[in-house]
Amino acid sequence: MGEPKKGNAPEQDLNQILKNRREKLKGLQDAGKDPFQITKYDVTHHSAEIREHYDELEGKEVSVAGRMMFKRVMGKASFCNVQDLQGSIQAYVARDNIGEEPYKDFKKYDIGDIFGIRGEVFKTKTGEISIHAVELTLLSKSLQVLPEKFHGLTNTDLRYRQRYVDLIMNPESRETFIKRSQIIREIRRFLDDRGFMEVETPMLVSNAGGAAARPFDTHYNALDEDVKLRISLELYLKRLIVGGLERVYEIGRVFRNEGVDTRHNPEFTLMELYQAYTDYEGMMELTESMFRYLAETVCGSSKITYNGIEIDLGKPFERLTMIDAIKKYAGIDFDDVATAEEAKVLAKEHGIEYETHHTKGDIINLFFEEYCEKELIQPTFIMDHPLSISPLTKKKSSDPEKVERFELFINTWEMCNAYSELNDPIDQRERFAQQDAAFEAGDEEANHTDEDFLNALEIGMPPTGGIGYGIDRLVMLLTDSAAIRDVLLFPTMKSLDK
Repeated sequence: MGEPKKGNAPEQDLNQILKNRREKLKGLQDAGKDPFQITKYDVTHHSAEIREHYDELEGKEVSVAGRMMFKRVMGKASFCNVQDLQGSIQAYVARDNIGEEPYKDFKKYDIGDIFGIRGEVFKTKTGEISIHAVELTLLSKSLQVLPEKFHGLTNTDLRYRQRYVDLIMNPESRETFIKRSQIIREIRRFLDDRGFMEVETPMLVSNAGGAAARPFDTHYNALDEDVKLRISLELYLKRLIVGGLERVYEIGRVFRNEGVDTRHNPEFTLMELYQAYTDYEGMMELTESMFRYLAETVCGSSKITYNGIEIDLGKPFERLTMIDAIKKYAGIDFDDVATAEEAKVLAKEHGIEYETHHTKGDIINLFFEEYCEKELIQPTFIMDHPLSISPLTKKKSSDPEKVERFELFINTWEMCNAYSELNDPIDQRERFAQQDAAFEAGDEEANHTDEDFLNALEIGMPPTGGIGYGIDRLVMLLTDSAAIRDVLLFPTMKSLDK
């Protein structure tokens, strides 16, 4: 009480506050009451539990612990609020109940201090569920000053850099990350119930394949070898399908040396799964079922709202081929375009920039990105991509220029990417050779030939469906979060020293 707010206090006042807090700590230590010497505290309940089960707990003793966020001293009796994982709860602290000396100590406690409260559950005259304290235990002394209580921490840059303060001051931020954990837990439950096993594969790799992205390079001192951080989980998980594990998935960090924006972070959480003896149709069924399950389980309904727009995950997802989507939204039929040169002429006519090494398939993809993505609000499977932009995907038997691939779009975002996996080692070697040539021609995101992976395919991989999901983007959708940094506890930030 009575401290100037950190955001408004003159620098000298703030420095005095910080000095006072250290002096209080020194006084406690000199008196043999050093809070940092306490190693544990027996917490019996959390705030929300007490409110939810008040009828059972009224008059009974509980112990809670958390951070003091409010204090009002009124002579021989005071009120304070303690914030824990589930929220906050009020405590009534009276000198006659906790003792004269502990009450003197309590009056010196600061907002931000962490302490435990033991006492009986009751309701105040105004009907607020509270704890009538009989014992207070200071567990940690806060030596800094929290932001002004009623406005919270609103500076987004500071929220991302000091997530620990954001979690204290902004309950909605804490709820987002609690929900993120729940989403991942429910994904695991869904897949485990379908017979998938969770595995772990290397992050440091000699060949960062499985996606079109620039990798981070590093050096392995012990082996004196240059290695890369993985950009995908694909090639190792497919090796496990070769090994007979049939249904595998991994949830893990991948790293792409690319830009940062509202939907991209250089390191992010990817989930990939592979299922033997199915194809991309099977992956569509699994994806639609899983997204519907997550919405119903985590959000309570198959209808969710993002940025004020209702998205219905309960009805069957629309299906469009990439060619038909471009025909629908741009009025161009690329089935009538024979060559890359003709496609580039169309690109010029429509003001779409391309690079000299781009194929017809690349141009098709550029048209899709320009004209179609922005239209795909409700769940839509975009299917049957061009062969040249899908080096790890099985060709469509009815049209060898296209592949059995789909991407799911929701709210204009790509939510996942799935294939009927290419399991022909001869075809795969040819595709790798094309990717090597594309890299030599200037495509830094091209794949490279992976001889061990080709050897695995030569051992024999069954028909397989595979898919990759961006977990962070999925969390954004289900928590109505505006930017990927809002769902990453510690997003990539430019150093303040730069």
